[in-house]
Amino acid sequence: MLSRTTAADRVHALRRSVLADRDTETVPLSALSGRTLAADVVAETDQPPRSHATMDGFAFDARDDYPLRLRDVSVYPEDDPPELATGDAVRIATGAPLPEGANAVLKREEATVRSEENGTEQLSGPPLEPWTYVYRRGSNVAGGETLFSAGERLSAKDAILLRDLGHEAVEVHERFSVALLATGTEIHEGRHTDLDSPMLAALVRSWGHDATYEGSVPDEYGVVRDRVADLADEYDVVVTTGGTSVGKKDYAVRTLSDLGSVLFHRVRIRPGKPIAVARLPDHDAVAFAIPGKPVGAHTIATLVARPFFTGDRPLPSTPATLARGFGIGAEGFDYVVPVTLTSDDGDDDGTGGTVEAFPLGHVDSPLTVYDETFDPSVLSSSTRATRADGFVVTDSGLDAGTSVDVVPYDAVER
Repeated sequence: MLSRTTAADRVHALRRSVLADRDTETVPLSALSGRTLAADVVAETDQPPRSHATMDGFAFDARDDYPLRLRDVSVYPEDDPPELATGDAVRIATGAPLPEGANAVLKREEATVRSEENGTEQLSGPPLEPWTYVYRRGSNVAGGETLFSAGERLSAKDAILLRDLGHEAVEVHERFSVALLATGTEIHEGRHTDLDSPMLAALVRSWGHDATYEGSVPDEYGVVRDRVADLADEYDVVVTTGGTSVGKKDYAVRTLSDLGSVLFHRVRIRPGKPIAVARLPDHDAVAFAIPGKPVGAHTIATLVARPFFTGDRPLPSTPATLARGFGIGAEGFDYVVPVTLTSDDGDDDGTGGTVEAFPLGHVDSPLTVYDETFDPSVLSSSTRATRADGFVVTDSGLDAGTSVDVVPYDAVER
């Protein structure tokens, strides 16, 4: 069995290998969210290309002494500003380019303007450091700098910088086409509900790819093998559910071994241990065999399969205090413990607030699954466990009051 981090690293390496031979397409910035960049984006020039004001006021060289000669000029964002001589200042609007010779902006409300008898004006105000209220040329991006790397998964906010760099569209890899196939005679004959496939399809879509539910197959080896082979010819990725353990009718892993090369089978995670990942080179496809218990399926998909679809391995977390302690079973595993979060806003001034994590499944929670020892086997079958806000990953038991890092579910579902 692999560790959780090693399994995620191998899946990420598999992603890089697959993307290297994958077709690309160009999409407008309005459609980039969730897409994977196919080529580096390098800044051709400095951004901003000129220094400009970030406040309405007066532009001048901060090294000059007051009073300054206020020229009868106002500079706006659309203007080409004049060059300033030593001791000169000009009125300037927010966003306007800074004149040559100026390096600071004095806010209008801090300035004193005095009219002279000869009709000229003089400017005075508090001393300024150079580059006060100035967005400096090249301070955002330096020409030649790599801002985005090939293989990076883009989000909506990335459109801001890309547009600023002059891009209206970007080259991205085509989305993965993904087939979802449930295994199990009890599901195929309608005696049990398939709880995993809709959830996994929703995950794949939230990760930016196309998912199609392709039904179910009974626990018959030839049927499972032929159906997976057919789907692997049609789709980039095949995701099966069920049949990943070592029971008499668990055929998913045997199928992947016969059709290609199993990269690994089983990861030291509870729930969700018996995942298998394979390359099917004769079909130019990748396969994930996900265990059938619903919470375990979600756990292993988000912690191990997700890096293949998103390129992300780190788990964003938020600190909290554990409300109830629990023990673990066998050592040597990462236990993924669902928790609900409650927040104490603290004092009236907003200080002193705490976040409490309550293990959902503990006997004192609305879902009674375990008392002193966390029970991943039963919990992984519980649909109510999906009402948790996030989870704690630990390889040891934890006491009440322990500070923990909670991974919010919405962080791994995007």
